[in-house]
Amino acid sequence: MWFFDALASGFQHPTDPGHLQWFRIIFATVLTVRFALAFGQGGWDRLTPGSLSAHLAEQRLGPARTRLLITLYRPVLIVRTCAALALALGLAPRLALLVALVGAAMELLYLKSPNAVRYTLLTGTCLLLAGDLGHGLHIEHGTSTANTWAQCLLVLITTDLYWNSAWQKIRSPQFRSGLYLAQWVHTYNQVRDQLPYRRQHAVPGLVRRHAGNLNDRDVRLWRTVAITVITAEIALPPTLLIPQTTPYAVVAGIGMHAAFTCLKPRQLITFSSLTLATYIAFTT
Repeated sequence: MWFFDALASGFQHPTDPGHLQWFRIIFATVLTVRFALAFGQGGWDRLTPGSLSAHLAEQRLGPARTRLLITLYRPVLIVRTCAALALALGLAPRLALLVALVGAAMELLYLKSPNAVRYTLLTGTCLLLAGDLGHGLHIEHGTSTANTWAQCLLVLITTDLYWNSAWQKIRSPQFRSGLYLAQWVHTYNQVRDQLPYRRQHAVPGLVRRHAGNLNDRDVRLWRTVAITVITAEIALPPTLLIPQTTPYAVVAGIGMHAAFTCLKPRQLITFSSLTLATYIAFTT
């Protein structure tokens, strides 16, 4: 298996640099869309003087740093979007990547739950460590050790993500029993018409009608779903690395992340897209 050969050789095992070049294009495309969407739903007006977000930032950062953040906020929104687009197009990719990552890191200063930002920074740093990001939209296939270290890092990060997530779910009796998912869908079914942003969630009507009633049958159904998710998160990394099982693992991963994204599309689309994109790093 190429991954263990790379570890044994001190990351001198050759890989196809085209894999990380594909990841660079997908990564940058996801960031471009995410950064562009950040202009909407009040994003452009975030941190305006006198706003609640500015007040919270001042409590967290202090007056001087908050004034600096407010001054830089809108210019950074524009610059980081341009940088992400340049990265997707392969124009000065390393500089564009660095600027896009700095722009993404700004969100750590004001988002309440910046997990997607942290994952973006981790995967982006792996790209930053790659020796051959390519240029333009051309993908260069062949064998090289330029991207071996970065590709192994991407595999390790995604493996840790899945296994840590599975471990947290295993430790939660409420999740293992199916009660958490049953309660979530039931509550959403009751309050969805009163939510300010209906598009924040996309739970299919069939699921809401037949698995959102919080009865014993629903809890048993969601227990099966919970166990399936835990099993999938444990099994995905090794099955992605084995060429014979890679296609099945990719299909399973896409299905799992599609289900996750239905729960919170706007919050999880970046995370799910980037995680699925890292599957490219598992192959050689």
